[in-house]
Amino acid sequence: MHRTLLCAAVAALLTLPAAATRAEPAPHTPELDDIIVTATRTAVTADANLAPVSVITRQDIERLQARSLHDLLRGLPGVTVSSNGGAGKQTSLFLRGTESDHLLVLIDGVRVGSATTGSVAFQDLPLEQIERIEIVRGPRSSLYGSDALGGVIQIFTRRGAGQGLNASFSATLGSYATREATAGIGFNGTAGWLNATLAHADTDGFNSCRGQATPGAGCFADQPDNDPYRNSSLTLNGGWRFGEAGDLQAHALRAEGRNTYDGSFVDESHYREQAVGAKLRLQAHERLVLSASAGQSQDYSDNFGAGVFKTRFDTQRDSYSLQGDIGLAQQQLLSIGADYANDEVDSTTAYVERSRRVTGVFAQYQGQAGAHDIEASLRNDDNEQFGTHTTGGLAWGYALSEGLRLIANYGTAFKAPTFNELYFPGFGNANLKPEESRSAEIGLRGMTQAGRWELHAFHTRVDELIAFDAATFAPGNIDQARIRGLEASWATDIAGWAVDSSLTLLDPRNDSQGANNGNYLPRRARQSARVDLDRRYGAFAVGTTVDVQGERYDDLGNRRRLGGYATLDLRAEYAVTPEWLVQARVANLTDRNYETAAFYNQAGRSYYLTLRYRPDH
Repeated sequence: MHRTLLCAAVAALLTLPAAATRAEPAPHTPELDDIIVTATRTAVTADANLAPVSVITRQDIERLQARSLHDLLRGLPGVTVSSNGGAGKQTSLFLRGTESDHLLVLIDGVRVGSATTGSVAFQDLPLEQIERIEIVRGPRSSLYGSDALGGVIQIFTRRGAGQGLNASFSATLGSYATREATAGIGFNGTAGWLNATLAHADTDGFNSCRGQATPGAGCFADQPDNDPYRNSSLTLNGGWRFGEAGDLQAHALRAEGRNTYDGSFVDESHYREQAVGAKLRLQAHERLVLSASAGQSQDYSDNFGAGVFKTRFDTQRDSYSLQGDIGLAQQQLLSIGADYANDEVDSTTAYVERSRRVTGVFAQYQGQAGAHDIEASLRNDDNEQFGTHTTGGLAWGYALSEGLRLIANYGTAFKAPTFNELYFPGFGNANLKPEESRSAEIGLRGMTQAGRWELHAFHTRVDELIAFDAATFAPGNIDQARIRGLEASWATDIAGWAVDSSLTLLDPRNDSQGANNGNYLPRRARQSARVDLDRRYGAFAVGTTVDVQGERYDDLGNRRRLGGYATLDLRAEYAVTPEWLVQARVANLTDRNYETAAFYNQAGRSYYLTLRYRPDH
């Protein structure tokens, strides 16, 4: 892979300068695996970064042989996943115990998600279209605005591999009549790149819900049949570098298909998820980089019941950003910028308001003095519906010794009410205020002969949480939450085995007045751990993943308990040639029966076989 070119493309994804550290913008760019761009909206080396971040590369995705984003992220530090069944069924991700809609998700720098529900369709984002994922844990509203209470996940789509003309291919067969295929073609030159990847996935699935046609029984329907899922997707990426003067690039991701599930009113959806954007970066001066971006995301869903059209919920967001990064001095960087977004709703449901505009301005300082690093950020957002909101963040790092660093973070964040919460007929409350949070954490990060490790302890308080208010029969700002947690990770080599492990201990409590005070927040596992073991023997490689999840509750009253569980996956691969690879995986080897949402079944023991062509190997 032309790593310098690819790194420059990723570094520009958030309208960022290609700066190797917190110093003034410079033409040198480090290796891709050494930089993180999501945590600060600037390209920062992994050593200099002060935020807790997990990075998943394309090599990791292929090595782990994960079948979905849910499968890939489960058990990572701070991550809890809840799924309403098998492939394509609604998936929620809780980061550091916050709500599933307290997470900002970007695709190549473009904010995605439904404006009506506030959720992101993780289940519809195909892994074969993903090049890299950065998970930033902790509040980031002071840089990104609404939604980033728990953190930010940025997904970077596939790029071509190798110099010149290249192609890639994969095909998978597996349990539940799973059929998948991917084909890509691209060109990487000294000044530009172009790539297209087409993917398709189809599965007959299994019975997602064991509910009954009675109140409180999951999906409120008794439909003991398989629930198929289909997904077709396309990514396009291209760019051109103007020497050291900057670069221009464009990208697009589109995923669409059909999802069948169990339900009393609707049981089938035809969906489309799309994110497109373009970015221009200019080196205006040796100490000044200017960048501009424009993007659009769409979340479309047509819903059917017994084959009859029922509802349509289509949302679209147009967004624009300007950013300037100024090198004040050696290891001193000031970033200032402005974001603008316009949300539109087109639905068969008669919303009182169908659009809203949001403008945000922000500033960030990053500096280093001796063994000390500091980051400070401030942002103000002006929402057309609820007015202005200001958030801030402060981070400090101290090098205790070579390879050992102490880190402390504090930040405030907020979540704007969704269109459903504000305007859904007979339910919405137009007087809602944003949900707000305050978070603090302290951590240690080390790199020794024993491996790379991190330890973080955090405390988050969320106020003005939106919940149903029985007094008004509408949503209101009536709930509070207090969340404490501990995250640990360790990566090393032991006797030829590559070991990657993580542990999360979580205490997510309802802090509201009333009967639920002190209860655990629903669907968050209070303990979780994951261990990945991999070893290579020449052309052969073997590996295993152990995922352990503690018990959780499915409801606010903590009356419906979901037991803890552990799953074991095995994988193997053989490189027939340097380019052709055969992979095999057994998921949930012990055929463990478990639920992450009450009444919704999860996959049992399943088998997958993949043939992959990779020109960069």
